[in-house]
Amino acid sequence: MARLLDIDGHPTWVEDRGGAGTPLLLLHGGLSNSDALLTTLGTALGDHYRVIAYDRRGHGYTADTDADFHYEDMARETISVLETVVGGPAHLVGWSDGGIVALLVALARPDLVNRMVVISANYDVDGVQQVEMDPEAPVFQELARAYAERSPDGPGHFGEVARKAMQLISSEPSLTTSQISRIQQSVLVALGDDDIVTLPHAVSLFEALPNGQLAVVPGTSHGLPMERPATLTSLIIPFLEEDGPPKTLMPVRRARVPGGNDKRTR
Repeated sequence: MARLLDIDGHPTWVEDRGGAGTPLLLLHGGLSNSDALLTTLGTALGDHYRVIAYDRRGHGYTADTDADFHYEDMARETISVLETVVGGPAHLVGWSDGGIVALLVALARPDLVNRMVVISANYDVDGVQQVEMDPEAPVFQELARAYAERSPDGPGHFGEVARKAMQLISSEPSLTTSQISRIQQSVLVALGDDDIVTLPHAVSLFEALPNGQLAVVPGTSHGLPMERPATLTSLIIPFLEEDGPPKTLMPVRRARVPGGNDKRTR
C-alpha cells in the first residue's frame, strides 16, 4: 500500500507491500524514485521479503524543500522510516545514492540494519568518474520525464532538483576505509563492469568491509538494476538468505581470521 506519511515533519511517499517476510527497505538512486527499483527488483524480492520503499525529499512523489541535498540528512530520513514504518531492523538494498545512504545508516544505527546490498555506490566523492550530464542526453530526458510524472512540485522544478543533485555528488560523500571497516553487517557490493563508480574504488569498499562480498556484473553500467534485474536479484536473494559468512572451498581473504571474517582495517 502506497501513502503519504509524516516523516520528520514532511509528507513523504512510502510504499509498504506487506507480507510476513523479513523487512527489506529499497533505497532509490539520485534523481530517481522508488518505482525504478520496485518495478525492476521489487516483485522478485517481494516473494521472499516484506518490501518497503520511500521517495526521499525532492524525489518521486515526495515534494522538495528549500534545503540543499546532503547524504547525512537522507540517512536521518531513512532512520526515521525504519523506526516509524518498518518498526525495527531491515535488510537495506540501495542503488547509487541509496547505497551511500545505506552505508551511513549502518554507521549511525547498526541496530536497525540486518544485511545490506549496495549497488553502484561510492563512499568517497573521488570514487566516481566525471560524466557530463547533457540535458539533451536520453538518460537525462528519461529522468526529467519520470520526475514530471510524479513530483507534486511540477516539471518546472526538475532543474532545481538536478542542480542540488549535481552539487551533492560533486562534494559528498567523504567516508574513509577506516570508517567503513566499522560496519560489521554482511554487505554485498555490486556494480556494473562499465559503471560510473570506478572498479578500484568498489574493490577498496569491498576490502574495507569486514564481512563484504563483491559482484561485478558484465555488460552493465550504472543502470545495473534496470539493465539486468534478474541477474541482480539472483545475486541478492541467496546473499540475504545466507546464515553467517560464506563457506568456500579455497578461502584466502576469509581464512585470515576465525569464522571467516577479515578484521583488517585501512
